Amino acid sequence: MDKNTTTGLLLIGAILLGFSYFTSPSETEIKELQRKEDSVKLSKVKPAKLELIKKDSVSKAEVLEKQTIASSAFKTDSNAKEESFVIENEKLKLTIGSKGAQIISAELKGYKTYDGKPLNLLNNSNNKFGFSLPTDREMLVTSSRIFTKSSTGSDKNKLSFKLAVSDNQYIEYLYQLNPDSYMVDLDVNLVGLKGLLKTGGSAIDLNWIATIQQTEKDFKTEQQYSGVYYRTSGGDLDNLPVAEDQTKTLKESVKWISFKQHFFTTVLIAKDSIKETTLTTSTSIDSGAIKNFNAKLQFPLSSAANQTIGLQLFIGPNKYYTLNNYNLDLEKQINLGWGPLKYINRWAVLPVFNFLSGFNLNYGIIILVLTILLKVVLLPLTFKSYISTAKMRVLKPEMDEIKAKIGEDDPTKLQQEYMKLYKKAGVNPLGGCLPLLLQKPILIAFFNFFPTSIELRQQGFLWVNDLSTYDSIWDFGNVPIIDFIYGNHVSLMCLLMTASTLLYTRMNNQISGVTGQMKWMGYLMPVMFMGFLNSVSSGLNYYYFCANMITFGQQYLIKNFVNEDKLHAQIQENKKKPEGKKSTFMKKLEEVTKAQQQKKAHEAKKLK
Repeated sequence: MDKNTTTGLLLIGAILLGFSYFTSPSETEIKELQRKEDSVKLSKVKPAKLELIKKDSVSKAEVLEKQTIASSAFKTDSNAKEESFVIENEKLKLTIGSKGAQIISAELKGYKTYDGKPLNLLNNSNNKFGFSLPTDREMLVTSSRIFTKSSTGSDKNKLSFKLAVSDNQYIEYLYQLNPDSYMVDLDVNLVGLKGLLKTGGSAIDLNWIATIQQTEKDFKTEQQYSGVYYRTSGGDLDNLPVAEDQTKTLKESVKWISFKQHFFTTVLIAKDSIKETTLTTSTSIDSGAIKNFNAKLQFPLSSAANQTIGLQLFIGPNKYYTLNNYNLDLEKQINLGWGPLKYINRWAVLPVFNFLSGFNLNYGIIILVLTILLKVVLLPLTFKSYISTAKMRVLKPEMDEIKAKIGEDDPTKLQQEYMKLYKKAGVNPLGGCLPLLLQKPILIAFFNFFPTSIELRQQGFLWVNDLSTYDSIWDFGNVPIIDFIYGNHVSLMCLLMTASTLLYTRMNNQISGVTGQMKWMGYLMPVMFMGFLNSVSSGLNYYYFCANMITFGQQYLIKNFVNEDKLHAQIQENKKKPEGKKSTFMKKLEEVTKAQQQKKAHEAKKLK
């Protein structure tokens, strides 16, 4: 493009701009033209419809005016600053912030984290607690507003925060910390807000979000015992699965919701009914965080001038009798086992353990005393088991003769001959097993009791620093295969427990005379379980160690008091006596043997 062409294009552009400027209508002319167009449109509308349009315009103006009032009514002073205030008693120290009137710290006195820091269950950076109130225009979210602290008189255990429209229109959070208690009362008062809040079937939402931080040494175990629990108004207790992420909506009324950790819990209790509840649990990806919990609760919005939403917060330890004192079934969150096991722990283990704790003994000594008491109670069963096993051992030479005579080709006939021998000798072949089976529920009950017992938390004994978690004499880091099978540490208490179990097994094998595959299975099982028990509570391993050693000592003493020659002579005398009435067990055993014989004969006949 040459110079002359460029100059020509610029002149044309200037002319067009100038024409557009000088010929465009003025602002007054534009308004007059718009008025004429509107008049033409309205002249074509029917009178009835025109009246509706006018009414609609008035209605929209009224709504806009109300929205302006609602949105501006709760505006926070731009000069307001976030402040924090403290109330405390013998057990709790609560710090409450003016933003959202939320608890920003709940420190439990007398407890520390595994690394010695103050134990804070409600850290504001990880928790949100606020109401969403429906206005005509938008939802008012209290957690984002700055409240003003107001006077509560001379009561130092109370704190009041207000978000006010006027002296007679406000939202109030009234906290009260009861003396020597883990329970906090929270009344949310809605005063004079009838014209500002949308009623008519609307609900008030309470959103409670928490990220549970690690407080215990064993991250995996703490995660395993942490979950969301709830109790319906009908008294049913339930929880979201602890091993998976889940969201659940409850249409039925709920009395309380708990964000439960391994040894501590925060429970939100409603004094009145909750309209609907949605609960969520998920595994946290944040470093040092156990899980994410979320609860959304709906409360009915009253059409009355004033309304109070009565709440309570329990912030404290998962100590059975402490939770039980509130008569809210809070103690049912503690897993004491299933079926009869929980009754053993509830009515036997817990009372004895609590009684012994009253003597201010070291908890290692308490576990030892508890084990001794248990073994004394079970001594008759242990004695009976030993005698029955000794009888079977005395009969073994005669059983070997029967086996050599009949052979192993006909196991049914061999079993029949054994039954005849047992019957003549007056020996129950299961007499040694039944007493042990009766003891098993108690052993399993302890398996549930020790890992959930907060009394053992951070209690030392000998080389163990904390009886509630594993003890370690060597941490060798994360080696994937070894970590999966055994763990990343060596627990001395677990090694002692395994060694004592092997010793106990060897002694049992000598008493019973067991041989072959069953003998080696008895040695293999403790070694296999060592990988699992390596990471459990050292208090539990210590109990199993004590139980094994005491049982070993009992059997050694019984062995010295039982004369096997006299036992053998007694069996021979029994064989001379006339055949007595058959026991129920022998009848059942004979029926089973006979049924097996008939089945075998039938199968043999079909083959022919």
